[in-house]
Amino acid sequence: MIPKDPVMLLSYINTQLRDFYSSLDGLAEGLELDKEEIIKKLSAIDYEYDADRNQFV
Repeated sequence: MIPKDPVMLLSYINTQLRDFYSSLDGLAEGLELDKEEIIKKLSAIDYEYDADRNQFV
């Protein structure tokens, strides 16, 4: 279960990306999540995925 709160979600997703996944696509596939939903939720708090850094910034 992933956090519903956007700030907690940001922390969770960035930690997963850092520790286990080399891309957002890999994370979404590995955790069976909707990539677009993650992007939407985190863009609501002004964060965007940076593929070069493999994190939301």
